[in-house]
Amino acid sequence: MRAVTLLEPGRFASITVAGEDEPGPAEALVAVRRVGVCGTDLHAFHGRQPFFTYPRILGHELGVEVLAVGSEVENVGRGDRCALRPYLECGSCDTCLRGRPNCCTSLAVLGVHRDGGMKERLVVPADHLYPSSSLSVDQLALVETLSIGGHAVVRGAPVAGERTLVIGAGPIGLSVSVALVAARAEPVICDSRDERRAFAGAWARLDTIAPGDDPPATVREAFGGELPTLVFDATGSAASMAASFSLVAPGGRLVFAGLVQADISFHDPELHRRELTLLASRNATASDFERVVALLEAGTIDIGPWLTDRCTLRDVPAVFPTWAAGRAGIYKPIVEI
Repeated sequence: MRAVTLLEPGRFASITVAGEDEPGPAEALVAVRRVGVCGTDLHAFHGRQPFFTYPRILGHELGVEVLAVGSEVENVGRGDRCALRPYLECGSCDTCLRGRPNCCTSLAVLGVHRDGGMKERLVVPADHLYPSSSLSVDQLALVETLSIGGHAVVRGAPVAGERTLVIGAGPIGLSVSVALVAARAEPVICDSRDERRAFAGAWARLDTIAPGDDPPATVREAFGGELPTLVFDATGSAASMAASFSLVAPGGRLVFAGLVQADISFHDPELHRRELTLLASRNATASDFERVVALLEAGTIDIGPWLTDRCTLRDVPAVFPTWAAGRAGIYKPIVEI
């Protein structure tokens, strides 16, 4: 079957791989219909993605259609359109048994640690599929991105009415923001790029600010003279993540929703003086996926404006470098298979 693999940083190739045709008892064979392209894929293309080896078939934001299921499968059937949770946990380590499969000690993520969805078919654990009779495959491909933001919000545990700062107005930052709104918090998005702030304001009807020359002063002004008690950094920028400590109120929480291949430093006496809580957020859980599917089905989230660029699987080697170049106006590219 057809596939596209990232041979090394900056170089894709179209290849033929052995077909995946026989699901095991608890598995499903799915046809990949849509692949969302995200920061992980772009970092891999540029050689900056942690925990990554080459060659690798990318693709972890997937909208799929079930072709066949194993004898023990009951949650999905042939013809179902589904989102796919691409994090393959062992289910038996202490971390999994404590209910944290997204942090499994041997976690393998499709498109990162194992070959992903830029090919025609996959065999996957059926309990990692989330069917919907009303959502399109475009919408289902975006469930993973939205779940990343949703999980970060679970980690931050906002209270109703809590004014919250989200740094970064990319897909993860907006995913955090819509999850905050669903949790009845009040997000303000900070981004240095005019077009990203305009998009966030128009799409999500959220208050936005530019960091300016003095980000703490800018944030204080936006928050009525005080710093916010809950801050999310969704930039994937080491400089932004290090600077975000200065934007959190005493006793507040800082959630790193992004990932960067770098060390992040902070001044310990200042962290101690203000008794800040720093939280990492990794991937997402089954409950995050279920919640996002429900929000999409209810019409609470409209991902249509996100889908700014498309190509076919055949065209990925030629088109992907133009996406990776960071042309203004690209928000969420999607691959059709």
